[in-house]
Amino acid sequence: MGIAGSLMVITILWWLAFFCLLPVGVRGQWEDGDIVPGSEPGAPTQTKLLWKGAAALGIAVVLWAVLFAAINLGWFAA
Repeated sequence: MGIAGSLMVITILWWLAFFCLLPVGVRGQWEDGDIVPGSEPGAPTQTKLLWKGAAALGIAVVLWAVLFAAINLGWFAA
């Protein structure tokens, strides 16, 4: 797997992990009792996007390393 292929795989894995992590730990305004007037009560109070992006990067790198090793060590050989 070359550099371009590796970047594409990491990008796809990052987005998959990021979308899986988006709902983790999100609390609505109605759950905290801190509803901002004029907003949707189900709107999140804190999304923690930086943490989720970093966690998604970590997950993507680990999954990419496993896939990279599997390809280069011939685990997928026919």
